Amino acid sequence: MSLEVHPHEPGGKLADFMNVVDTVFAGDPAFVRPLDFDLGGRLTPKKNPLFDHAEAMYFTARRDGRLVGRVSASVDHDFCATHGEGWGHFGFFDTIDDPEVAAALIEAAEAWLRDKGVTRVIGPMSLSANEEIGLLVDGFEHPPSTMMGHSRAWQGGLAEGCGYVKEKDLYCWRFDSAIELKQRTLRAWEEVKALPEVTLRSIDMKRLGQELAVIVDIYNEAWAGKWGFVPITMREVEKMAEDLSLVLDPDIAFVADIGGEPVGMCIMVPNINEAVVGLHGALFPFGWAKFLWRLKVTRPKSTRLILLGIRERIRKNVKRYGGLSAAMMVEVRQRGVAKGYTWSELSWTREDDAPINLGIRSMGASIYKTYRVYQKEL
Repeated sequence: MSLEVHPHEPGGKLADFMNVVDTVFAGDPAFVRPLDFDLGGRLTPKKNPLFDHAEAMYFTARRDGRLVGRVSASVDHDFCATHGEGWGHFGFFDTIDDPEVAAALIEAAEAWLRDKGVTRVIGPMSLSANEEIGLLVDGFEHPPSTMMGHSRAWQGGLAEGCGYVKEKDLYCWRFDSAIELKQRTLRAWEEVKALPEVTLRSIDMKRLGQELAVIVDIYNEAWAGKWGFVPITMREVEKMAEDLSLVLDPDIAFVADIGGEPVGMCIMVPNINEAVVGLHGALFPFGWAKFLWRLKVTRPKSTRLILLGIRERIRKNVKRYGGLSAAMMVEVRQRGVAKGYTWSELSWTREDDAPINLGIRSMGASIYKTYRVYQKEL
């Protein structure tokens, strides 16, 4: 049987790259196809400010004319500036259960990366560490949450067959609203809220751009030096504000002010995939009305906690503000319950970040998915 790998330039014709999921995920009830206009925008340099500091190439595989797999290759120069030169990424690694297909795609991606001077590959990162990351290795029966990927059960084994080894596992936690919080946890939340200088205020949607700039500034400070961290640029903040303006629920996204100064943030978003499921990537001609109805009328029942961070100097003031992180988690949980959300995904956390994982577990959450990041020396 004939196997061919085709390259696709960013900004070019990407229908094959997006449509290959119809083959790979056929029969998988958990898969949710992303909206084509959203994914297409992310893959296009003119629409995605990531390309201000990154470059990429996409590949699809066909066997006897039938789409059977895809992969991306990318170099994020900000990642290299942060973690050292020579890094590259593979991503969007989705194939049928066939080692030959996987190897052909990976070889094409690695050849492109070598031409860019890459000596170490880490991934999947689609297209950067600030987007979808990791191959799902546990929890395949659960649909992906907002801005998280999904994989077939065989994908990790195919990556390992191409010479990739585990770099790190990332945990996704499920926190059901029915779980009762411990009294000591509630007391700690109440004590923090009682501090006269502390305010937990909802995001101001009328100033979303400015609010997100503050949030990203806190993020860049709080995550600096951590595994996988890449600073977010102002152009990316502006794009984020544009993308989130329709879907952000300000009641479950807030900033922690101390003495009027923003020092922490907690961003939970509705699980948009509940509104996207079954649309097959298309909003037109009828998908748009269905999407808006699900988003604004019936509303998603789940959420994803994507960001929670506190400025370093506040974290170091353990005596007065040591309970702020836990209090923010309780606050967002209480807000979510009040809005009628039934559960939330807290994602992602690193397997070796014991304090954070312990804190989440103490809230009553449990790990329900694991994603794995791989690496390989070229």
